[in-house]
Amino acid sequence: MSKQELPVVDLNAVACCSPIAVRPMDAEQAGVVAPMFKALGDPVRLRLMSMIASVPEICVCDLTPAFDLSGPTISHHLKVLREAGLVDSDRRGTWVWYRVKPEAFRQLGALLEISAAPATGSAA
Repeated sequence: MSKQELPVVDLNAVACCSPIAVRPMDAEQAGVVAPMFKALGDPVRLRLMSMIASVPEICVCDLTPAFDLSGPTISHHLKVLREAGLVDSDRRGTWVWYRVKPEAFRQLGALLEISAAPATGSAA
């Protein structure tokens, strides 16, 4: 994986996108949404996201022991999730607390909505 900084995702730009089952995305829309999917495409980040989303908020001190990875590696993965617009965080004393950004998931869910797909007209 490259050490490039991911651009911070503008959730307002994601909100403009129609479900992909309705209309193909243009290059600009795909460029806005791709960092979110890229962030979730890593197994460690997907597990972290699952842990964060399963509670109202969680301390990094509760996330790190679940992995056989160093603290700095976990921090890197959390930074990628934060820059992709999927989580929010704030520091309280020594620890950082994370919470999911529900609007990001609502928008990704709407983008992936399949019920909006046009009928194919053929039966299997």
